[in-house]
Amino acid sequence: MSYGGVTKAFAIQAGRELRVMVESERITDAQSDELSMQIADRIMNEMTYPGQVKITVIREKRSVAVAK
Repeated sequence: MSYGGVTKAFAIQAGRELRVMVESERITDAQSDELSMQIADRIMNEMTYPGQVKITVIREKRSVAVAK
């Protein structure tokens, strides 16, 4: 949650997977790729964990229109 544009973060499958939701208005597709690498690097450098941790950055754009 300390990265800009991150709205929610969830640890799934006993900490083996991390899902990060970002704001589509603030983060581009290229920035979401870079963010996943930054998070992976930070986990590798600051934590001890068995096996692998998968980081998934989700950038979603929703458009809603109402016809009356």
